[in-house]
Amino acid sequence: MNKIVFTNGVFDILHKGHLDLLRFCKEHGDLLIIAIDSDKRVRETKGNERPIFNQFDRKEMLESLRFVDKVIVFDSLEQLKELHRSIAPDIVVKGSDWKNKNIYLSDGIHEKSKLIFFPLSDGYSTTSIIKKIRN
Repeated sequence: MNKIVFTNGVFDILHKGHLDLLRFCKEHGDLLIIAIDSDKRVRETKGNERPIFNQFDRKEMLESLRFVDKVIVFDSLEQLKELHRSIAPDIVVKGSDWKNKNIYLSDGIHEKSKLIFFPLSDGYSTTSIIKKIRN
């Protein structure tokens, strides 16, 4: 039986930190499923100047990576929770910046999922890339 790994995020400007995360995910299972925030959700959480790339482009870029098996776009936290329920992943990977934050899994969504934190790569973030470009 295939071990399913699940992660989510914006993945706006694809960078090495994202690639490191996705490789890490794939090392922990057989199928990697990524849920990405819709453009509407990105604007709600990051502001009107984001996303840089629309959800269709972000989805296509991620799907082109050999270690990604499926990409799903979601509009709300409730929809993300429902995706998690329906996929029932064996492993969920979050960045280490989420260690002290409320993660939807803590609501007991799917007790079978093991939560693993990925140690973030220093110097790689979309926000810092955007700041660098603007300066």
